[in-house]
Amino acid sequence: MQNINKINFSTDYSSVLERIEKIDPINYAKTRNYLNGHITYLSPYISRGVISVKQILDYLLNKGYPIQATEKLIQELAWREYYQRVWQSKNNLIWEDLKQIQPNVDHRNMLVALNKAQTGITIIDREINNLYDVGYLHNHIRMYLAAIACNISKAHWLQPSKWMYYHLLDGDIASNNCSWQWVSGAFSGKKYYCNQENINKYALSHQWKTFLDAPYEDLVNMPIPSHLQETFHLQLNTNLPLTNLPVIDNTIPTLIYNSYNLDSIWRKNENVNRVLLLEPSHFKQYPVSDKVIEFIINLSKNINGIQVYTGELEDIQKLYPIKSFNKDFIISKEHPAFNHYTGSKDEREWMFPIVAGYYPSFFSYWKKCQANLTN
Repeated sequence: MQNINKINFSTDYSSVLERIEKIDPINYAKTRNYLNGHITYLSPYISRGVISVKQILDYLLNKGYPIQATEKLIQELAWREYYQRVWQSKNNLIWEDLKQIQPNVDHRNMLVALNKAQTGITIIDREINNLYDVGYLHNHIRMYLAAIACNISKAHWLQPSKWMYYHLLDGDIASNNCSWQWVSGAFSGKKYYCNQENINKYALSHQWKTFLDAPYEDLVNMPIPSHLQETFHLQLNTNLPLTNLPVIDNTIPTLIYNSYNLDSIWRKNENVNRVLLLEPSHFKQYPVSDKVIEFIINLSKNINGIQVYTGELEDIQKLYPIKSFNKDFIISKEHPAFNHYTGSKDEREWMFPIVAGYYPSFFSYWKKCQANLTN
C-alpha cells in the first residue's frame, strides 16, 4: 500500500498552484475514503490561507467540469467553510460541547497509547508516527483516532483534539474541534464508531484480533481495553523564533499576516508594510509544534517584503506616531482566532458568501449552498 503521509508539502507557491492543476474530482469522489485514494493534499495551504476554497471552486468551474462530477469535492470543501461559520457564530464556545454534553465520558485527559503510538493497531500506530514526522493525517485516520479516544476509551474530546491540532500542518481549530465533537456525539446525534474490518477496507490492511475486531453493536458497550486506560494531562508549548521589531515606514499602512493568513497575492500591488505576526498570546492559547511553525514561516517567504515578528499587535501599533495613527494603518483579514485585532479588516474569500450565520447541521447548510451552486 502506498504510504500517503510521506508526501512532501512544498512551501513554494508555484508548487501549490501545480497541485491545484492536478485535482481529479471524479477519481476523488470514487476513492477519497481510501488511504491511497486520489485526494488533493491541499488542506495545509487552505488552512494557512495560502489559497482559498473559492479559488479551488473557481478552478473546477473554469475547467468545465459539470457540477455533478465535482459535487463531492465541493461538498468536502464546504464542510471546512461550514465549520468556519460555526466558529464565527459561536466564538469561544467552539471549545465547549456545542450541541449536547458528550455522552459516556470517563475522563478529560489524553491517552498514553495514542501519544506513544501504541494502540496495537498497526495502521493507526503507523499513522500517528507519520503525523509526528510529516504533520498530516488522512481524514479517515482522524476519524478513527477520535473514535478510539472518545468512544472506545471514553475520553472527553478536548485534550486529544489539542494533541492532534498541535502536530497538523493543516491545523484548523474550527474543523478540528467540530470534527472531534461530531465523532464524540457532542455535535451530532450519535457517536461515530469504526471497527477493524472498516480500517482494513480503507487502509488496505489485513490485521485481525485487535480490540476493534468486533461488530459495531458490540463496540458500543465494550469495556475500555486495558492498554487504553492509562492517561495523562496534556501540556503543550510553542517555540517561537526570537526576532527584532520590524522596520516599517510609518507613513503607510501595515498588512498583518498570521498563521491563518499567508496569502501572497493579498493586496499584492499596494505600497504597504507586510508583517507576519507570531503572537505569543495566540500560541499560548493554540499551541503548535516546531514543524508547524517552520511550515508557517516558510510559506510566508512567498510574500514579497514580508518581515517575521514574534510579539503582540500593540507592538506594531506603537511604531506609528500617536497623533497621526488611525485604524486604517493596521489591516488584517477577518478570522475568529484574531477577533482581538484592531484596525481595518478585509473579508475572507468564501465559496458561498451569502450562506452565513449558524446552521445546526452541515446538511441544512449544504442545502442552502447547493441552491447557489451553478456552472
